[in-house]
Amino acid sequence: MDNPASGLLTSSPEFLALKQHFESVSSLKMRDQFEESPERFEQFTLSETDLTLDYSKNRITPETLSLLSDLAKSRGLSSAIEDMFRGELINRSEQRPALHTALRNFSDEPVFVDGKDVMPEVRSTLTRMKEFCWRIRNQHWRGFSNKPFTDVVSIGIGGSFLGPKLASQALKPYWGKKINCHYLANIDGSNLTEVLQGLNPETTLFIVQSKSFGTQETLKNATECRQWFLDNGGKESDLPRHFTAVTANVEKAKAFGISEENIFPMWDWVGGRYSLWSAIGLPLMLTIGHENFRQLLQGAYEMDCHFRSAPFEENMPVIMGLLGVWYVNFFDAQSHAILPYDHYLRGLPAHIQQLDMESNGKSVNTSGQSLDHNTGPIIWGGVGSNGQHAYHQLLHQGTQFAPCDFILPLMTHNPVDHFHELLVSNCLSQSQALMQGKSLKEAEAELSNSGLSASEVNVLAPQKVIPGNRPSNTIFFDKATPKVVGALIALYEHKVFVQGQIWGVNSFDQWGVELGKQLGDQVHGALLAETDGLAQQFDASTSGLIKAFRSMKNKL
Repeated sequence: MDNPASGLLTSSPEFLALKQHFESVSSLKMRDQFEESPERFEQFTLSETDLTLDYSKNRITPETLSLLSDLAKSRGLSSAIEDMFRGELINRSEQRPALHTALRNFSDEPVFVDGKDVMPEVRSTLTRMKEFCWRIRNQHWRGFSNKPFTDVVSIGIGGSFLGPKLASQALKPYWGKKINCHYLANIDGSNLTEVLQGLNPETTLFIVQSKSFGTQETLKNATECRQWFLDNGGKESDLPRHFTAVTANVEKAKAFGISEENIFPMWDWVGGRYSLWSAIGLPLMLTIGHENFRQLLQGAYEMDCHFRSAPFEENMPVIMGLLGVWYVNFFDAQSHAILPYDHYLRGLPAHIQQLDMESNGKSVNTSGQSLDHNTGPIIWGGVGSNGQHAYHQLLHQGTQFAPCDFILPLMTHNPVDHFHELLVSNCLSQSQALMQGKSLKEAEAELSNSGLSASEVNVLAPQKVIPGNRPSNTIFFDKATPKVVGALIALYEHKVFVQGQIWGVNSFDQWGVELGKQLGDQVHGALLAETDGLAQQFDASTSGLIKAFRSMKNKL
């Protein structure tokens, strides 16, 4: 299968046209553009699937978008989108499809993998999840002492952790009062201790989430939870009541003590960071219920339909992806900030960080050739308005150029006095300040009016200048409902895919994480060895650190 994106990006006519365009528009000021075009907001605003994207505060003109669309077309984006939805082997290095979209496919369209329609199995699994959660939530399935479950602990890491945790936090208002959800990911005794502290083994359900049922962190945490359960009243024969699994390795899960009827599938054609929509979302369904989980899928499905059918100039994920390419490859942006102004969406930056950086943090194309252009930026951010008293200083006056996404619900789940009005005003004013800035003349006038002398003004005014012209998107919606959260996450999934296609990288593998795992096993062996002999096989720094750890351990 030919891939137009495997050719050199920077020598393509479309890229060169954008480069020439950049030279003519890079000095434009958004502040002037808004003054000259009062209709700019309407011109650069798009609504879809209960989300509205205001991208008017970007350093673009209509011609910019047209040229970026031409670039996307030349890189085969249209056919790549269809290839993904049809189940083609777009994960070329592993010869797999990337079919997370099939997990939320509400159409009658079949999706084939190796000639087999996977949709019956997807729907069957969703039905099994529904029945499982109904039994738990309605207290038909109880713990070993016949008490109903009150807590579920999801044991997983990476995509088996960040996506479900984000959605669980985002949809906390939909939890009800039946099941509390906890996540255990880090291989850190403190994390384990804090999660288990206060839980009752009689009323706690564990879900072990690992495709291989051999991921080091997950298996270690699961084993410790199993022992905690046995040490606190549970018996081996009770394990099937309290432990379930989402895995492709049924035999290993059964050997752990999990009943086969409580083992849910994972498929090779779904990557971990895209797995929220599968049985990996089981802890989420337990907390918010099947209907709300289905609405989450519905929102993602509607975003899929929009992404698949809308023209590039009216396509929300495409526009966001193209804007990212514009800043990374022409403005040399090294990072991108995700700024949710919603406490419940505080986990969004961490999830998008994995989604984006693990997908597009690549330096070779799908043909194995080194790239001569930048790819995925560093993703960071945090919940507003906390960041305004921390890293927003860098966004406004720092030398680093960092585009931002502001995420804003127009309504809150918890109205308290005028809190939400204050929160919204902070969000809108921050995006305005990034765009507008403050000139030296304005700073001087402000200081003079405050009574400072001319000499004082001369010293202080330059320090109060805000360059402005810093780009941002604002994604807003009525309220963070399950459907909205589903659409929002799918929006970012597709944005990442768009950028990966343009940059010519495989957004669905992650070979960069393998070396650390391989070396980790070797280091672990040296840490547990009887002598320091094994430490000598490493570089001087690693060897010295191993010896320092062993020395401290021997003192205990």
